[in-house]
Formats: sequence, structure tokens, C-alpha cells
Amino acid sequence: MGSLLEPTAENYSKPPGIRFLEYVKGTSLSFRTHQAIVLIVTFLAYANYHATRKTTSIVKSTLDPQSLFVGMKFVPRRTSYPEDPAKLSWMLGDGWAPFNGSDGTALLGELDVAFLSVYAVGMYFSGHLGDRVDLRIFLTVGMVGTGLFTSLFGVGYWANIHIFWYYLVVQMIAGLFQSTGWPSVVAVVGNWFGKNKRGLIMGIWNAHTSVGNIAGSLIASALLSYGWGWSFVVPGLMIAFMGMVVFLILPVNPQSVGADIGYDDVHSPRKIGEGVAQPLLESETVVKEKAVGFIEAWKIPGVAPFALCLFFSKLVAYTFLYWLPFYISHTAIDGVYLSSSTAGNLSTLFDVGGVFGGILAGHISDRLNARAITAASFMYCAIPALFFYRSYGHISLTINIILMFITGLFVNGPYALITTAVSADLGTHSSLEGNSRALATVTAIIDGTGSVGAAIGPLITGYISSTSWTAVFTMLMAAALIAGLLLTKLVVAEVAAKIEESRSQGASASRSPAPAAEV
Repeated sequence: MGSLLEPTAENYSKPPGIRFLEYVKGTSLSFRTHQAIVLIVTFLAYANYHATRKTTSIVKSTLDPQSLFVGMKFVPRRTSYPEDPAKLSWMLGDGWAPFNGSDGTALLGELDVAFLSVYAVGMYFSGHLGDRVDLRIFLTVGMVGTGLFTSLFGVGYWANIHIFWYYLVVQMIAGLFQSTGWPSVVAVVGNWFGKNKRGLIMGIWNAHTSVGNIAGSLIASALLSYGWGWSFVVPGLMIAFMGMVVFLILPVNPQSVGADIGYDDVHSPRKIGEGVAQPLLESETVVKEKAVGFIEAWKIPGVAPFALCLFFSKLVAYTFLYWLPFYISHTAIDGVYLSSSTAGNLSTLFDVGGVFGGILAGHISDRLNARAITAASFMYCAIPALFFYRSYGHISLTINIILMFITGLFVNGPYALITTAVSADLGTHSSLEGNSRALATVTAIIDGTGSVGAAIGPLITGYISSTSWTAVFTMLMAAALIAGLLLTKLVVAEVAAKIEESRSQGASASRSPAPAAEV
């Protein structure tokens, strides 16, 4: 994505909600109050984006219940499942054409890849467009558009639409509107906050992803019994409503509301996450910086390894995002099949683990000052977590919950770390000599590459899951291994730096004069 260079204050107008609050209060809002508003509103805004994104995975089992033996081949222990197709059809429903045929699972996978492909491409352009318009308006349009096309998918239920192309086109346009979310919220938050304790703070703020997934799962699951269309329409209306809240109250930057600057990192870059970055404040004398080119950005040390690592990390994370409820509903847990609604609710435990994983990864990387070591360690730990969840998650509901939580922690931890703190670090690499205009290009490379993996994972899953879910988990474990190995060079460099630092401290201590003896 392009650089979100901060437009002048004249391009903005104070949000009507801020003017109303100041009128009621009788005085201007403090800088801290504005910061609180920004954090809360952007958190809720992006949580709503993910809530609408999650609905498809919840409804899959309702649309395609005829995948009778999908993934029910367990290794090493095979759990019994209904041999009578009519029995499983009774438990899951009759499905919805065209998704209830023999190729239904593949068609659902194609919907995922279409959505995520448009989303990935849109991410590169949303930053450029955001440079030239009021981000408050841009975000509002994105959220209302997302709500509209999410709802149109659900309208197919009442309109009795059974044309695959209708759902495909609706998903693609929804993906385009969804791509406006991340660059917008990151740019706004970046205008208001510095970079101190970036890993921990961004790990906490980035919890909006998992919170949105959890909320989307619970809402969509609760509405399934009233008709699957409601599982799309209600989240669609919610994000559209939140878009109006953004329009009414979100302050884009301190200048737009006349807020006094209240933090120290005035010259720190404002990159916090997956998409965009810019200087927090421009000095009175603006120095024109030449934007770093695409090829130059790839050559920045660490960009290529982390971008490729995120490709495989997102492949794993988004496969769970889109297919976990489907997998649960088609897997006998302690010999019992769960309904689509119950499976959707249960799948939220993966995202709960993801919240803790993102915070933990950020905190550890801050304490160690070692992003690569932290990310690689989490990816390696994800491998046995995936294996145990596949092999033993069906034994009992309790074991399934525990293993799902652990898997979510290790899978989402590095994903959250790379899309936030790591991208920010690389965008301000020492090789750039202070050039802040590499930030957006660097993060576009990392996030765009990761989004391609996010599109490929669910697509491949849609095809190979019809043979065996063991093959799917093997693919995910291989992806996690490759993600970790891609960071090997950076891990070695960080370890070497730690050893050298330890030696330097030891040498410094040995040269220090001994304390004088007491008289």
C-alpha cells in the first residue's frame, strides 16, 4: 500500500459527535480522551470487520451438510460415525444448492479464495486512496459497503437464489470493501500513538481480530436456527451501524480536532500493524523524502523472510478461520456429532487462545528484543499443537477445548506479532537512514504476501478435505515448519547478537574497578 502521508488539517472537519460532546461538556476534550475514543472506536470497527468475515465459516455446514465422510478418517484411532447418509443429513440439514452437491466443499473453498484474493489485492490500493481522502469517510464507506454485501449474501436465503455466481460476485465485492478496514484503522491509531512497548501494546490492540471472530461465531451460530440468511444480515447491519458511529465520532488526527499533543514519540513512525505507516507528526520544516521503491523495500534486511513467513503463518491461521467450525461439525467428538451452531460456538476457543497468543508473543518479543526468535519459536510449537489436536481432539469435549485453545495460542501469536510490531520495526530499519516513506511499502509487501497465503490455505483445504482431514493437518504442520525455517537466518543473527551483548557486558564488568575496602 502507498504511504499514508498525513493530509493537512484543512482536509478534515471535526466529527459531529466530537462537537456534540464538547458542546455538552462546555470545553474541548483532552488529548487522553481523544486517544481513548480512537482506541475504542477503531477496536470495535475492526472487530466488526472480522465478525462479518467469520460468518461464512459458521454457515458452511448448513450450506454443505452432505459431505458425509469428510475428514472422518482418524489416525491412529477411528471414531465411529453414522453409516446411514440420511441420518447425518437429518443432523446437519438438507443444505442449500449449489453447495449441497458432491462438489459443495470445493465450491465453498472457491468462495473463500475469491474473497481473500480480492481482499489481498485491495490492500495494496486502499492505502493509496486513503492518502487522498478523509480517512473517517473512507472507513465509513468501507464499513457500510461491507455491511451491504455481507447482507446481500444472506438475502439469497429469502430470495431462494441457487446460482453460484451470485454468491461468488457478492463475496468478491465484500472482500474489496473489507480491504479498506486495516489501512484505515492503523493510520488513525498511528496518528495518535507513539511506539513505546510496541509489541505488548499492539498485541493487546490486535485482540480485535480474535474478539471479532468470537463475536461473529456466536452471533452467526445463534441465528442459524432462524435461517442461515440471518447469520449474514445481522452482522452486516451491525458493521453498517458501526460505520455510522465512526463517521460521527472518530477523530482522524490531533490536528483535525485541535488537540494538544500529549505524547513523547513525536518523531517516531506511526506504523502499528498490517498495512500502513507514516510519520506521527511533521515538523514545521517539511523535508520531502523519496519513497522507497518496491524492489528496494524487498532488499531491506528481514523483509523477505518475514513476508514469506507470514505467507505460511496466515495460510494456517485463515484455514482455521474459515474451516474450523465445518471440521468440528463433521467430526465425532466422543462419538457425538455437534450441530452447526454448537460447532460454531466451540470454535471460538481457538480465537480466545489467539488473543492470549498475540499478547504473549508481543510481550516476550519486547522483553527479549528478539522478534524472529519469538515468531519462529511459536511456529515450531504450533506443529505439535496441530498434531495433538488432530489426533486426540476427538476423544472428549474437554480435551478438544484444551488442545484447540493451545493451538490458537501458537498459531495466532506469530501472525499477530508479524503484522504489527515486526512490520513497524522493518519499516524503520537502520538501512533506511531515517526515511519514513518506506513504511507503507514494506508493510504492503509483508501483509500482501501474507494475504496470498491466507487465500491459498482455505482453497486447498476445500479440495483435499474431501479425501481426508489428516491430509489437511499435514499440510498445516508443513506450513508451520516452513514458516519457522524461513526465519532461521534472522534467528541465528539475533542469537549471535545476544551472545555478543552478553560478552560485552561481561567484559565491561571485569574492567570495572573493584569497590574500595571498608576501613
